[in-house]
Amino acid sequence: MTTATAIVAGHGLALRRSLPLPNPPGRPISLSLSFPSRSVQHAARRMIVPSSRPSRCCRSISSESPTAASGTTEEDVDADEEEEEEEDGEEVDPQAEKVWELVVCDATLSLQFTRYFPNTSINSVTLRDALASVADDLGVPLPDRVRFFRAQMQTIITRACGELGVKAVPSRRCVSLLLWLEERYETVYSRHPGFQAGTRPLLALDNPFPTTLPENLFGDKWAFVQLPFSSVREEVESLGRRYAFGAGLDLDLLGFELDDTTLVPGVAVESSRAKPLAAWMNGLEICALEVDTGRAILILAAGVSTRYVYAGYQKSPAATQEAEAWEAAKKACGGLHFLAVQENLNSDGCVGFWLLLDLPQPPV
Repeated sequence: MTTATAIVAGHGLALRRSLPLPNPPGRPISLSLSFPSRSVQHAARRMIVPSSRPSRCCRSISSESPTAASGTTEEDVDADEEEEEEEDGEEVDPQAEKVWELVVCDATLSLQFTRYFPNTSINSVTLRDALASVADDLGVPLPDRVRFFRAQMQTIITRACGELGVKAVPSRRCVSLLLWLEERYETVYSRHPGFQAGTRPLLALDNPFPTTLPENLFGDKWAFVQLPFSSVREEVESLGRRYAFGAGLDLDLLGFELDDTTLVPGVAVESSRAKPLAAWMNGLEICALEVDTGRAILILAAGVSTRYVYAGYQKSPAATQEAEAWEAAKKACGGLHFLAVQENLNSDGCVGFWLLLDLPQPPV
């Protein structure tokens, strides 16, 4: 077993790897529409692309009637529209009409807004007017950006936001929104007269086959690494002060109950052009990393349905064991993991840091 330590931050945070490692050959708004300072012996892989919920206070106007509206406050917003079938108990009423719901929230869930619409009125004009009403009704300015994760609704959302001078950003980093949807599933949707348990979401998230990584996103080497949870918090808190590139998550809102010493898995990437690489990656809305042990590749998920073959490794029992251990550590941390870009894997600095989270398919 190879044990290695790499320093990721100037204040001496250690990215530790203690997994079997073979020697290699080398602030926004979210909208969704539903329907490693010392030198170390660091074995690293070259980048090979194969061919081929805490309590909260919020201001809200809410109603669960399909004909009423609800709302709340702040500057970054997540919005979601879901398609619900009107049905009676466990059976689908063939005469039932589909109902759409616009769900808008900010990153802290202190702003919340929901409104139902009949199926026949869903278009960019209706959405534009509804988003404008959020600002008017709640007395808040329109956001600079709106995140959304329903790829099927991209045209409508982009057009509506464009007419309001708001940038529409397709992204699965709508963590607050996804948490709220899970809550509404339990407290609102499952109690709706037309609810049908076990029904697959009509606008399910895509999980396409990974494609080739663009050349500008190539690194030189990479390694599986780990960072104590306490250090992960420090890294997130220092984003913006120490790093020009990266993204964090609201760990308090997510309610992670991990010991400070728990090791959070991650991937460290070395590049001789670390800053340009981090800058390019900063615009991807990176949401997760996963290992495909069958194909011996590392997959990078970004946006709402973009998946890249980020790197590859020589397949061997030892490499597979390490990859499986990394994925198991990620699962033990509730899906929490990270990506760090460095000029050198043995350096004491980090150019970019992204905190990532595996999220399940939304229930609606």
